[in-house]
Amino acid sequence: MKPHFKSLLPACAVSASLIALAAAFGFRGADPLDAKATDAAVTVLTTQILEKSQFAHQQLDEELAGKFLDRYLDTLDASRMVFLKSDLDEFAGSRKSLADATRKQGDTSLAHLIFRRYLQRLDQRVAFIANELKNGKFDFTADETYSYDRKDAPHPADIEAAQALWRQQLRYEYLQEKLAGKKEEDIVKTLGRRPGRTAETMRKLSDKAVLEIYLNSLAQIYDPHSDYMGPEQLKTFEIGMNLSLTGIGATLQSEDGYCKIMELVPGGPAARSGMLGNGDRIVGVSQKKDGEFTDLIDLPLSQAVELIRGKKGTSVFLNVIPAATTDDSARKTIAIVREEIKLEDQQAKAQIIDLPAGDNTQRIGVIELPAFYAGEGDGKGAPTSATADVTRIVTKLKQENVTGIILDLRRNGGGSLQEAIDLTGIFIPSGPVVQTRNLEGRLEVGRDRDGDVAYDGPLVVLTSRFSASASEIVAGALQDYGRAVIVGDTSTFGKGTVQTIIPLDRIMQSEGIVPGSDPGALKVTISKFYRPSGKSTQLEGVKSDIVIPSLTDLPEIGESDLGNPLPWDTVPAAKFTESNRVNPSLAALRTHSEKRVAQAPDFIELKSEIERFRKLRADKSVSLNQALRQKEKDELKARAETLKKERLARAAKPPAAYEVTLKNVTKPGLGELVKPKKPEIEIDPESDDETAAAAPAEDIILHEAQNILLDYCNLLKGQPVVSQR
Repeated sequence: MKPHFKSLLPACAVSASLIALAAAFGFRGADPLDAKATDAAVTVLTTQILEKSQFAHQQLDEELAGKFLDRYLDTLDASRMVFLKSDLDEFAGSRKSLADATRKQGDTSLAHLIFRRYLQRLDQRVAFIANELKNGKFDFTADETYSYDRKDAPHPADIEAAQALWRQQLRYEYLQEKLAGKKEEDIVKTLGRRPGRTAETMRKLSDKAVLEIYLNSLAQIYDPHSDYMGPEQLKTFEIGMNLSLTGIGATLQSEDGYCKIMELVPGGPAARSGMLGNGDRIVGVSQKKDGEFTDLIDLPLSQAVELIRGKKGTSVFLNVIPAATTDDSARKTIAIVREEIKLEDQQAKAQIIDLPAGDNTQRIGVIELPAFYAGEGDGKGAPTSATADVTRIVTKLKQENVTGIILDLRRNGGGSLQEAIDLTGIFIPSGPVVQTRNLEGRLEVGRDRDGDVAYDGPLVVLTSRFSASASEIVAGALQDYGRAVIVGDTSTFGKGTVQTIIPLDRIMQSEGIVPGSDPGALKVTISKFYRPSGKSTQLEGVKSDIVIPSLTDLPEIGESDLGNPLPWDTVPAAKFTESNRVNPSLAALRTHSEKRVAQAPDFIELKSEIERFRKLRADKSVSLNQALRQKEKDELKARAETLKKERLARAAKPPAAYEVTLKNVTKPGLGELVKPKKPEIEIDPESDDETAAAAPAEDIILHEAQNILLDYCNLLKGQPVVSQR
């Protein structure tokens, strides 16, 4: 979300305690603070801003400080396999005094004490694993399992218990590599290098870097989108990289030692390849087709980014664990050519499709909108915007006599708030689109005021768990107005909050306090979004009128899976006029869709795979019996081949579809006939990709949305439903 905000600085005036703290360190007005005093001042200021800039306005008390300590420990030791119970008992002695020490004195000594103990335990793990790899026996014939989900597990009681966990994790990783076809000497080399590299990297972290981890843990106990950013992270954020993998168009996050794809840039090489998706984990990188892969597991994210980043036109080879797999030994290797991400690849586009409907055809339009962009252009003409572009496309679709339109927001993660308001206005005459509540509780209503309607016909909005922020504003408003049928996953992502960046040096210097180094910045939540009906989009998202089964409809994808999310709530409804177009048809639309989905072979297969996947995920453990694991892999591979043959046998000729882009939108005719695109990636024929069995060969979710649109068009005309696809 990229809305326009007033500065939050006046609401976060520096208290006397910060000035007193500076004086206690010998600050004399014009002199900059030393390193220790700067860190203390930054800690106090961070605490003050967080206390004021969140909706509960909660002071850092003993209870919240306890959560702060737990968050810091889990940030360092997410798998709860490094710190011992005795370590936690020792640190627990600071719980009562932590709140005052943090908010009044800016004391961060506990952060450094814990970090030193962390390094000590890492060294013990390095020595233990080296000895196990040298002298241990790796036999996988017994009937034993490994529980990989330790998010809520207790810490080991003592060093012997920790070593037992380290041994099981090592055996799990060893079998993963073995099942992936690695030679024993290569496995030993890879697994011996990981823990040592982690310990070495963490030991190189400066005191400033440790402070950043500590204060970021503090920020995230208030809500998952608040962050403390040190100078280097702030610089990265300001130049718009935000840990973006330059060259392939993806954003990574470090999670449990893995480099996890959080988002694909619309139109980027990774998105266009069709072989990478949100939640995939990149575990290896090579710069050559037959070159050695650099292991990325437990590698710091910044180093992983550097390995994937490269010159335009060069190839990078990625070893990936797909998101929809329950077997971490299931890997696929792909090659992607690094490219510049062209503006036109990220802009709105559409297809005009002639669908079979009984003995006739019906023409519909499908608009794909990757983001709510604004003020961007190619430098050759006026800045473009999502609303202006979609309006031009809608005009074209009407000229070609489409009977209905699908607005596809499945991969739209947000963008400009004003564009979300303006784009909603394409489909309604005027009225409130979004309500925004600030920290003081004041409501501002974002309205469409122009009175114009660019398109008044049947409308379906297609969403998924990845539809977030601005997408949720549009879908929620159109649902409240009864203007569109919302179809797709059970609900959207559920991010109904707004963040802003507060540079800390600006606040400190406004009070005459000069930090000795760049104090960084805070990203804090300052507003919440509400629909015209008064419902928040936070946490619950926008629920679909008609749910279509999909692999993305998982509770792990969404705001509710993030730590400390702000709650769902309501505000008074704004005054608006409902069109009530959808409700009269909704029961019939659901009935027809459910019948089609229940009978369609692709959906029958998909639902079976979804159920199998959920059961395996719920188990949260994996067998360490090699013969059993190999049998499962062989069966899965055979199943995937069978499914591919069955799909090929029943594949029908696709309907005629014509692509409408901003380049051809004003030209006469239907546009360019859509042809199958040549894959832009290379697939390793030896890879074991479990998702091959789960993912249909065609976009069956979009096809079902098209059926729903045809049904809707006919019901509005009072005609019988004839869609049969």
